[in-house]
Amino acid sequence: MRKALACLALVALVACSRASPTPSSTSQPGSQPNPTEALGGSITVLAASSLTDAFNEMGRQFQAAHPGIAISFSFGASSTLAQQLNAGAPADVLATADEPTMQVAVTGGSVTTPTVFAHNRLSILVAKGNPNNVRTLADLARPGLIVVLCAAEVPCGRFGRQALDKAGVKVTPKSLEANVRGVVSKVTLGEADAGIVYVTDVRVAGSTAEGVSIPNEQNVLATYPIATVKTAKNARLAEAFVAYVRSPDGRQILAKAGFEA
Repeated sequence: MRKALACLALVALVACSRASPTPSSTSQPGSQPNPTEALGGSITVLAASSLTDAFNEMGRQFQAAHPGIAISFSFGASSTLAQQLNAGAPADVLATADEPTMQVAVTGGSVTTPTVFAHNRLSILVAKGNPNNVRTLADLARPGLIVVLCAAEVPCGRFGRQALDKAGVKVTPKSLEANVRGVVSKVTLGEADAGIVYVTDVRVAGSTAEGVSIPNEQNVLATYPIATVKTAKNARLAEAFVAYVRSPDGRQILAKAGFEA
């Protein structure tokens, strides 16, 4: 009788173990992706304006390596993107041009723990040939010189003012732009004589403008963090893209754009 009961118990145990559901392959925000599972679906990446060219190139390369996926980018001022995310804007990844702005998203509970993936420095952007002979930050205070800066709440605006303070220079800008690409546009279109941008933006301006170096003792190092969004609809693809940004291939694209490792 005891042997019969033991056999019945064993049969029931095996049956229960076979009936147990297998874990879902769908990743939840913050979960570890299965490296053997093919990537699919789409993600939205919010990124600082200064990352436009580098991230667009990464998007093309990443999508070529994973046919069938889709990545859409929304570029803008880091402060605006963080505020939008905290207000509930749908996204999967956030990359900012400074750590304090990323911390706004962290404090707001919008993103996972961020990691630093690049650095950037400032440069003075002038028209091709430097017709106004701008050589230093002090030259930006010259009467009659039209200068544009980023708005104070934007990382490039805050960094620009820090650099001017280090140099002991007071500048009255003609306009305050919403993001660094606004400064680039004003200078390249001839609407301003000079502006403070990132080194990477000088490369973006190409043949239409050129950069004037700012010495290290007056310059500011911008630190770029990236994080996945806690409410990401495709956490697995988001995590894979963040990993790609920090990979050797991603770093190579960043370096080509002028970013520092």
